[in-house]
Amino acid sequence: MNFLEVNNLCAFYGKAQALHNVSVDVKAGEIIAIVGANGAGKSTLLDSIMGLTTVTGDIRMEGKSLVGLGSAAIVSGGVGYAPERFNLFPYMSVQDNLLVGAFTARSDIERNLATVHQLFPRLEERKNQETSTQSGGERQMVSLGRALMTSPRLLLVDEPTIGLAPKVCSEIAVALRKMRDDLGATIVITEQNANFAMTLAERLYVLESGVVKAQGTVDELRNDTRLTEAYFGH
Repeated sequence: MNFLEVNNLCAFYGKAQALHNVSVDVKAGEIIAIVGANGAGKSTLLDSIMGLTTVTGDIRMEGKSLVGLGSAAIVSGGVGYAPERFNLFPYMSVQDNLLVGAFTARSDIERNLATVHQLFPRLEERKNQETSTQSGGERQMVSLGRALMTSPRLLLVDEPTIGLAPKVCSEIAVALRKMRDDLGATIVITEQNANFAMTLAERLYVLESGVVKAQGTVDELRNDTRLTEAYFGH
């Protein structure tokens, strides 16, 4: 049994259908990437796992269906989410933004905070700084840190490198690997940057217009024309 199984998922915003029979599986301890151009449906897939869209099909984590559960129950069940839009409180401090993430894991606050500071020392140095005054890279670190404060076994990360300098992207990649290797997290990222995804993930799913166009290991897809077609069209 896979750790996460998404089967024939269709997702809707009102009457508009954003995903069409998408199926994805993730093994425990694996990092996979959902890649595709802007508007391909990548964020919608993560939103659907978090219970934020209307869906048909099934989403199972460790054999238990997440469909129909509220977001709070999904987070309490071990799913952390670092959305691309950050969704931070801009006039709250770094520390307070992190503590917001601990709402469903209050008994683990000290341990998780120490883990976040170990991964991102800059956040401890600037714990009293308002997030509105931070760089994009620092805000991404806060977003990832806040997701870790929920004690997740499954971590969903939406567009972790968007708008970031290459050096910061490398730092984010190192942190994500540590989350998998040291914390045992299973990780799903979405990415427009296919090159970044290929350096981090073991397997890729290529989304185009809400449909899975290709899937496979990095080596299998590296020279696959379906990958470039998903970004640039036929």
